[in-house]
Amino acid sequence: MSEAPIDKAYDRTPTLRSRELRNNATAPERKLWQHIRNRQLSGTRFNRQVPIGPFICDFVARTPKVVIELDGGQHAVRTVEDERRTHFLESRGYRVLRFWNNDVLENVEGVLSVICSALNDRPSPDPSRFREGD
Repeated sequence: MSEAPIDKAYDRTPTLRSRELRNNATAPERKLWQHIRNRQLSGTRFNRQVPIGPFICDFVARTPKVVIELDGGQHAVRTVEDERRTHFLESRGYRVLRFWNNDVLENVEGVLSVICSALNDRPSPDPSRFREGD
């Protein structure tokens, strides 16, 4: 008689939900992803739909601890939930950047400039980024 497989002691729901969100990305998410994937922006690696605690974040740069959230019209009335989410992420050391979907669709270069500035304010702790004597 074979034994049942051992369950990894964690909830797979966020991972499954993340995968679903990646496969069904919105137009603004797809547009921004084209500009930040593959370390295209400041050499920083971003991941899409990353679970952090009880939340799934649109884009996360783990090393500099930057979260990018794209908000549609529903967020105009969900301010309390968004503030709670932002507070949770900031309490874990993340800087949260929020952009309206329209900003990404109509002014992606401006959005990228803000993200780039935020990344430059939070340099990687990787020692290879620093030169001797700096």
